[in-house]
Amino acid sequence: MAVGNLSKKDDVQVPDLPTDSISKVSFSSQVDYMAVASWDNSVRIYEVAGVENFQTQVKGGYYHQGPVLDVCWNKDGTKLFSGGVDNVGRMYDLTTGQTTQVAQHDAPIKSVGWVDAPQGGILVTGSWDKTIKYWDLRTPNPVVTIQLPERCYTFDVEYPLLVVGTAGRHVQIFDLMNPGTPYKTITSPLKWETRAISNVLKHNFSFRCHRRDLVPNSKDQSLIYAINDISYHPVHGTVSTCGSDGTVHFWETDARTRLKSFDIAGNSISTSAFNRDGSIFAYAVSYDWSKGHVGATPGSKNNLVLHRCKDEEVKKRLKK
Repeated sequence: MAVGNLSKKDDVQVPDLPTDSISKVSFSSQVDYMAVASWDNSVRIYEVAGVENFQTQVKGGYYHQGPVLDVCWNKDGTKLFSGGVDNVGRMYDLTTGQTTQVAQHDAPIKSVGWVDAPQGGILVTGSWDKTIKYWDLRTPNPVVTIQLPERCYTFDVEYPLLVVGTAGRHVQIFDLMNPGTPYKTITSPLKWETRAISNVLKHNFSFRCHRRDLVPNSKDQSLIYAINDISYHPVHGTVSTCGSDGTVHFWETDARTRLKSFDIAGNSISTSAFNRDGSIFAYAVSYDWSKGHVGATPGSKNNLVLHRCKDEEVKKRLKK
């Protein structure tokens, strides 16, 4: 395992940042555009250029009437979707620069996702109103509304599966060929509430991460921190996790091995993402609200960093 810190060579801080915590980062699958959602009510779109030295430029953006909690792209990269505390989902058209409301809930929208189904694209939204809604953008009302057992905290969608994590440690799996009924409902094997979920992992196991010793060098690992995001490398199939302990880890889940760790002092890592070819890893150094309003320190560190990935950090290791 390799351990590192911010490096001037491999890590570049993005300028022109939001004025409050960054809640989500998402890359387009078609072009080197990065969407950034924030608690300052904004969604910003950056173009990332440069091979040796990253250069970023704000290419567009828009606002909600409250903090924005999630963003996602459609498959061809022409549309960006977002959901927030104002209970609405919005669509930004990169071609026209126009913003349209495309979804509505009775409570904040925590998660948004694009389903590239054979019969056409569908927007999925998950809310603290305990529902999942499917939206055909050609009609103003949801085509399907699903009642969840509790508030939606997170979901991940990759056709034909939608995996939803809710309050109360419920996990529901939906077959999108029959989207109105859960294919499977389980209680999370983890002891704490689900904060991030991914349906790309092939194996059923758990492992400890984002923990620290209460007493230095005691190996008691009794200080437990929230995992805020899970990102999947699009080429090598390895996984990253980031947490409220201010660390990032790259994992080879098949071998249950940690490939790389970054210890970034100063704040939580609220969100992270790989770009379309896995050569860039973005992570936000922002307060993640894991300690509520009392933990929000005025003037706390707020950075968005682009890390240039090396093969030895993200590529699976050959078995000996």
